[in-house]
Amino acid sequence: MTCPFCGHHGDRVIDSRESKEGDLIRRRRQCLKCERRFTTYERIDEIPYMVIKKDGRREKFDRQKVLNGLLRACEKRPVSMASLAAIVDEVESRLSERPDREISTAEIGELLMERLQALDKIAYVRFASVYRDFQDVEAFFAELERLMRQKRG
Repeated sequence: MTCPFCGHHGDRVIDSRESKEGDLIRRRRQCLKCERRFTTYERIDEIPYMVIKKDGRREKFDRQKVLNGLLRACEKRPVSMASLAAIVDEVESRLSERPDREISTAEIGELLMERLQALDKIAYVRFASVYRDFQDVEAFFAELERLMRQKRG
């Protein structure tokens, strides 16, 4: 911390106390240069991660919602829960790295499909059919053909 009195960057914590509500920590500090004391407060960053929907609406990122979508795609497939949790962790990690704390559903969907394709092709096609909103059998078969060409080449 920078000392508010002399601008020095070194200090030591003399006392730390949590607030009654548990949402804040009060710290008494002493500057290592001028030895004056000052108080700082630490608070949890409460800016939520936001998802930008296709229609432009924004809503809070819901880990469980993403996991539920993966679970539906992987129903009756030999895919472990740990693998799915790792995929969701990766998406969450990508979101936390963004300075603007926003990600589009398109980006989330592409990340998920990329991981699912490597994990289980059937789960991938199931997820893609919902995510890409296949309107007919031809669109479904076109995606299958693309997968098969990719596998051969």
